[in-house]
Amino acid sequence: MKYRTFSKKQLAVLRWWCGEGAGCDGIICDGAVRSGKTLCMSVSFVSWAMAKFCAGSFAICGKTIRSVKRNVIVPLFEALRDLGFDVHDRLSSNVFEVCADGRCNRFYLFGGRDEGSASLIQGMTLCGVLFDEAALMPRSFVEQAVARCSVESSKLWFNCNPEYPGHWFNREWVKRIAEKNLYYLHFTMEDNPSLSDAVLARYRKMYSGSFYQRYVLGKWVASEGLVYPFMEDEKMYFDVPAGGFDDYVISCDYGTVNPSSFGLWGLHDGIWYRIGEYYYDSRTRGSSRTDEEHYSGLCELAGSREISRVIVDPSAASFIEVIKRHGRFNVVRAKNNVTDGIRQVSTALKQGNIRICRCCTDSIREFGLYRWESSGKDQPVKENDHAMDDIRYFTATYLNSREDDIFAIALDRGEVIY
Repeated sequence: MKYRTFSKKQLAVLRWWCGEGAGCDGIICDGAVRSGKTLCMSVSFVSWAMAKFCAGSFAICGKTIRSVKRNVIVPLFEALRDLGFDVHDRLSSNVFEVCADGRCNRFYLFGGRDEGSASLIQGMTLCGVLFDEAALMPRSFVEQAVARCSVESSKLWFNCNPEYPGHWFNREWVKRIAEKNLYYLHFTMEDNPSLSDAVLARYRKMYSGSFYQRYVLGKWVASEGLVYPFMEDEKMYFDVPAGGFDDYVISCDYGTVNPSSFGLWGLHDGIWYRIGEYYYDSRTRGSSRTDEEHYSGLCELAGSREISRVIVDPSAASFIEVIKRHGRFNVVRAKNNVTDGIRQVSTALKQGNIRICRCCTDSIREFGLYRWESSGKDQPVKENDHAMDDIRYFTATYLNSREDDIFAIALDRGEVIY
């Protein structure tokens, strides 16, 4: 691991429990992505545990076990070993042990994916718990984990990026830090000294609208207006590139009463172009189509091209069975997290990883109409969203096969307080 000095804000995270925040019951760190929260939080969490407890049990929680291992544990293990801790890895059982100076403590890993996850941690007795990306976890899971921290001098550690202002974590924890006796630190990208000016500029270009305010400025703001406001710029649309394509994929949002939208994607020079589409609206056409008729439309869109896979709305069970029965296409059920998918599409469009061709008129029309609800929640209006959905399915399922981003900062060997 490359070592660099921590920023003032990161040092505050490392020292709060033995400094000005020692009397607090926990800490919340929120703010921008890539701001250096995750590694310094996890190193500080283990350092506190080793300084204050022996033979204790602790929990490190993320949205999924996989994301905890990738985003937290991999960089944490390297840092701990560099700092002189003995780390005994039993990650196949979702647990590891840390020892130093005759003390050993056990750390359990948990995923807070959905409401049922609360039962996984129920019944444990913990000395402390670290929540990585707390705002992505269900309230029931977080509250159950908090209730497990019944050991004297136990503390709570929360790390997250902002969501909308009415989100339960902002309402119940961030806005009530004094009442809950919590130490609070807000991060921006500038608080991570390992990011160069060029990298900072690149991240600022990745987002727009509410995503920019949340992930770059670190603010708890409501989504409003167009979901993709930057797509009003004519420069965001392209001609179909000349020459051949290296691969083809079709993404499908299926509807009977609602419109069906299929997009044909071609890979050219490392960029995926939406080079054609099938869009059928039974309301405007005056008649609905059967699954077989939609399958004929899919085949017409594919033409003689070799399609590597067809990504379909996971709720379209009957249409998926029709595609499978014909045996021509490899069909894949789409990932369907709306908010995450919109963020991924926004980033892919702004970075130029996907491009919409001018021949895709229904997609262009929907980009100009697709809006956030006025309720303040992260929900788009369920209108003019069928091409938007199939674009999201392609991006989330095929282009972004990995889960959440990795957060990392550089570590200074001599800065951790024991």
